[in-house]
Amino acid sequence: MKKVKVGIIGPGNIGTDLMYKVMRSKNLEMYMMAGIYESEGLKRAAKLGFKTSIEGVKAIVKEPEIKIVFDATSAKAHEVNAPLLKKAGKIAIDMTPAAVGPYVVPCVNLDKLTFENNFNMVTCGGQATVPIAYAINEVADSSYTEIVSCISSKSAGPGTRANIDEFTQTTAKALEKVGGADKGKAIIILNPADPPLLMSNTIYSIVKHPDEKKIIESVEKMVSKVQAYVPGYRFRVPPIVEGNKVTVIVEVEGAGDFLPKYSGNLDIINAAAVSVAEKLVQGMTTEGVDNSGKAEN
Repeated sequence: MKKVKVGIIGPGNIGTDLMYKVMRSKNLEMYMMAGIYESEGLKRAAKLGFKTSIEGVKAIVKEPEIKIVFDATSAKAHEVNAPLLKKAGKIAIDMTPAAVGPYVVPCVNLDKLTFENNFNMVTCGGQATVPIAYAINEVADSSYTEIVSCISSKSAGPGTRANIDEFTQTTAKALEKVGGADKGKAIIILNPADPPLLMSNTIYSIVKHPDEKKIIESVEKMVSKVQAYVPGYRFRVPPIVEGNKVTVIVEVEGAGDFLPKYSGNLDIINAAAVSVAEKLVQGMTTEGVDNSGKAEN
């Protein structure tokens, strides 16, 4: 299979870790890293032999060979970048909570989506909790799901901190639209503990059909699905069913590609994004790709 060239906008922690994950891919080829000023991330990409630019999205759209673009900037920046990438015929994988395109949680709904030019990776908390919310709802019908994502403050960069409001709003909506809950709520906590702790996610659901056996089986199967692309995803507290309330706690240990292993919050969204890109490449191979990067009918 011929590799598909990709570009990354945003050479910060997320973008740099993405670069290393793309380098390990059998189907993706790292081609360009773009930012808006000379940074350590750009210097690192240049040393590895990749094209770099300080023209941001403008540089990416000028490269016809790039078919898939990871946007690791900010929600506000992606709202500007999205139409430019679409006009250039490139597929955008949005790492921000901008939610320009449909929410994508690979193990839950990627196979159900029709071809799109923009895929939103929700949030790190969304990637960690929506699968569990979905698994619970599938067998027990959730009327309300609330999640609390606790991450190390050292793994929360400027982008994460600037998007706190967007994080809570986008994650809550994803719990409803993808997770299936009638009502969703999301909370994020930046934990200053030193040494830093692993990302921990608590999922609370109020369900209409509290069948303990079915809930446990469904959630266990879902954890295995997530582990296929995030090996460090695991139970901290397996499902507890008390009346109509279900509680699950999962933690995420990062792969350590570039970021410390405690940065599971960044690792899970990056791993999910790369898995989406891999799936898109497979679709390109089976359906064909025109010169604009769009799948042919």
